[in-house]
Amino acid sequence: MAHAPKIGDTVRDFRLPGGHLDGETFHRRDYTLSEQRGKPLVLAFYPGDDTPVCTAQLCSYSDGLDALQSAGATVWGISPQGLDSHEHFARDRNLRMPLLSDHGRRVAKSFGIAAPLIGLRRAVFILTGAGRLHWKHVTAVGATYPPATILAAQLAELTA
Repeated sequence: MAHAPKIGDTVRDFRLPGGHLDGETFHRRDYTLSEQRGKPLVLAFYPGDDTPVCTAQLCSYSDGLDALQSAGATVWGISPQGLDSHEHFARDRNLRMPLLSDHGRRVAKSFGIAAPLIGLRRAVFILTGAGRLHWKHVTAVGATYPPATILAAQLAELTA
């Protein structure tokens, strides 16, 4: 098993299926970490679609997406559910960021956040445009998450 990345480490490339709601269309495709090189990336791992805390977290990030994008960042939500579940979740909550399916929790394991029973720990990782880990927040229980304002402040440090 790969070690969990530490601040400053270059994160290994991965590819996951995902989808992005654009108006009425949910566009499905594969998302690859390496395609994001050159701009910051926020990876928001969450245990499940349509659960109370996950819904609050993803809605918060979707509502704060303009501030995160103005810092040059892309935001991906990642959970073990499949694309049909992600599509329903995105449509029901009008989520504006891509939702990726880590069905086998391979990527969650590579980040050291796979957990028994819940599938994965709630975690947020910010990567630099060079693919290095700049910041991370991993919860033990999963009832809290950093707000979009904290993510925006961390992203601002990348351009300071």
